[in-house]
Amino acid sequence: MRDVLLARWQGVLLTLVVGASTLWLAGTGQLVLYIHPRYVVFTVVMTIIGVVLSLAVLLWAPRADDPDDHDHADETWPVEQRGRVGRRRPGRAGPVLRRSLLTAGTLVVTALAVAIVVLPPATLTSATATTRDVNSSTAALEGTSVEEANAAGSSAYASFSVLDWAGLLRQTSDVAFYTGKQADVTGIVTASGDDPDVFYLTRFVVTCCAVDAQPVGVPVQLPSWQDDLAVDQWVRVEGGFQTNRSAASSDPIALVPETVEQVDQPRDPYLY
Repeated sequence: MRDVLLARWQGVLLTLVVGASTLWLAGTGQLVLYIHPRYVVFTVVMTIIGVVLSLAVLLWAPRADDPDDHDHADETWPVEQRGRVGRRRPGRAGPVLRRSLLTAGTLVVTALAVAIVVLPPATLTSATATTRDVNSSTAALEGTSVEEANAAGSSAYASFSVLDWAGLLRQTSDVAFYTGKQADVTGIVTASGDDPDVFYLTRFVVTCCAVDAQPVGVPVQLPSWQDDLAVDQWVRVEGGFQTNRSAASSDPIALVPETVEQVDQPRDPYLY
């Protein structure tokens, strides 16, 4: 009976701890660092339901001394089997092991929930971008088409994101297409593995949550960029596109910056 109550209360308390952490993240606007904004309302509603049900269990669940919560199987079982219910063979460690696992699981989940609140949430970094390969996801690069870019006009180019330009660079390497098109983009600095004079200005595209985030980036040609910039630093780059002069790079077109400005992380660091 004690094991049953232990499992019950641990489940309820874990729900409350995780629920409180989730609601705190939502209230501080940091839940979008973990999930897509379109799922925030759904997550909050389901969390509130879980917390309310957990509180209801705390209020109305039977206590350990509740007579109705005892096992009455002995009264209906054959005489030779009466008294066996709840008996354990000497030396069996099953209940102890269960309690240990429940306690360990509770401590781990509680520690994670507390860490979410205490430690500041961090966005994905260039290490993740390198692991997942920048611009490797075709689905993530589906966005503005060449036709739409030509029809947009010069005044609209300033609003194009890293995702827009990365998609266009994947569609065409005709340098004439980029003539007169000025980019104004913000992202994190990610080193290019094949060219020391080029770095990727990178952002993550989130479909559901940070787990499925895909990195997209624009190659920026800036010799000796390591002297002034650091990997994972947020920067704003303004400039135009030209043929990549480096034979070591796999990118035929690169953004040649006119200005590079160090900036703070945007409120919404991910693209959707």
